[in-house]
Amino acid sequence: QVQLVESGGGLVQPGDSLRLSCAASDRPFSSSFMGWFRQLPGKEREFVAGIRWGVGLTYYGDSVKGRFTISRDKSTNTVFLQMNSLHPEDTAVYYCARAISYTFQASEYKHWGQGIQVTVSS
Repeated sequence: QVQLVESGGGLVQPGDSLRLSCAASDRPFSSSFMGWFRQLPGKEREFVAGIRWGVGLTYYGDSVKGRFTISRDKSTNTVFLQMNSLHPEDTAVYYCARAISYTFQASEYKHWGQGIQVTVSS
């Protein structure tokens, strides 16, 4: 059973930065797609960012383009989400997830982390 473990969340002020990490228990296939989603209570999960594990191509949701950066470290099977210029609207539970291939649809991701809270507030 694949395990994805997120870390790095917390409480920050508007304008601050935060980096989330997602460590996988195994090495993803080159064709795998790693994504970050976020969710507010009562709302659907929103695609935040994704990366093709093999070639490293990255994709972003419109609300985070230019502020967030996704990356991966193949040597440790870890995906990162660098979040800069955080807004209160970025407050949510953030999830790391893995899909067999490139997709933005949460329903197509087979493996999910437990989620981690990010709160942006003054």
